[in-house]
Amino acid sequence: MTSKQSILGRVTQLAKANIHALLDQAEDPQKMLDQLVRDYTENIAEAEAAIAQTIGNLRLMEDDHREDVESAAEWGRKALAASQKADTLRAAGDTADADKFDNLAKVALGKQLDFEKEAKTAEPTIAAQTESVEKLKDGLAKMKAKLDELRRKRDELVARAKTAQAQTKVQDALKSIDVMDPTSEVSRFEDKVRREEARVRGAEELAASSLDAQFESLDDLADSAEVDARLAALKGK
Repeated sequence: MTSKQSILGRVTQLAKANIHALLDQAEDPQKMLDQLVRDYTENIAEAEAAIAQTIGNLRLMEDDHREDVESAAEWGRKALAASQKADTLRAAGDTADADKFDNLAKVALGKQLDFEKEAKTAEPTIAAQTESVEKLKDGLAKMKAKLDELRRKRDELVARAKTAQAQTKVQDALKSIDVMDPTSEVSRFEDKVRREEARVRGAEELAASSLDAQFESLDDLADSAEVDARLAALKGK
């Protein structure tokens, strides 16, 4: 009974385990979940073996009880047959043989009573064992449900951790190519391009101003020629 009680106690304790509370106390939840999955798997295997043995013992008791009931019924039939034979012999005047069969009937009835007692004595134990087995089965089912929950939470946690790692890598990659970052290669290259564009614009402006000056000098020459021509015309008059 002690062994069975310890099995039932352990099954009940594991089935009622608060996974959330365990995770809150864990420094590394994923490792904690992995360890819990291993522990639950091992305990479930041990519990299944113990429960199977308990069920086997119960079935043996049930078999013995059924045999006792059947034997009691069989001896009851033998007692009836012997009693009827005795009555027939006594009616025929054979008292000696009638007494012999009556004695056989008494022996059979004694056997019947013994088997009935055996069967009746075993019934409370069988009832208690049956109740214990049902509790063990229920606890085992809850343990398996907890194991499934543990596995789901572990897989969920691992997936979330991988997602977080991927997001971190993406953020790091984005930072490394951030054009607003003055230390990035892209920013430095952009500054170089802008300086080159500014230089080109400066050169273009310089070229344009030089060309304008040349045209202005031509205009000055034209004006001077016009003055000379007008002076010559005045003198000719």
